[in-house]
Amino acid sequence: MNTAQPSWPGDIHRELTAAAVRQVAYVPDAGHSELIERCRLDNAMTAVPLTTEEEGIGVLAGAWLGGQRGVLLMQSSGIGNCVNMFGFAKTCRLPLLLLATMRGQWGEFNPWQLPMGQNAGPVLEASGVMVFPVEEAAQVGETVAAAARMVFEGSSSAAVLIGQRVVGVKSFDKD
Repeated sequence: MNTAQPSWPGDIHRELTAAAVRQVAYVPDAGHSELIERCRLDNAMTAVPLTTEEEGIGVLAGAWLGGQRGVLLMQSSGIGNCVNMFGFAKTCRLPLLLLATMRGQWGEFNPWQLPMGQNAGPVLEASGVMVFPVEEAAQVGETVAAAARMVFEGSSSAAVLIGQRVVGVKSFDKD
């Protein structure tokens, strides 16, 4: 069963546009698929597919040094791949905006998703990243807007963790 509410990807795209985000680095993810497609079709944005999440921090550093704002889209399991690069962003005071669709939470069927899904917030906080969990679709847009302002105006790092109740429960069953 999928309980996703489809309006939140549009809310995020609207807020990224308002924040003048021009670079969108992402690892392909079903939870972000609608948002990725919106960014790919937006002529004001460059969508950059990655092979691993930590590459995105380097892409965003280059975007910032080139005068552009960026965002990194990932699934919660990719947070663990980025721990060393969080130190790079913090040490260099690079603005880092992460949007993570969560797994390993409410209704998860895949035990491999549980460790990082349950520990994403503490791992991010221990790495110096502000964490903003969202459990209601109606709050996603305003949370992204607030995090973007803190990141781009304060040269800090923030992650919006979009809860599994918002994204929807994944299943290998055919609907």
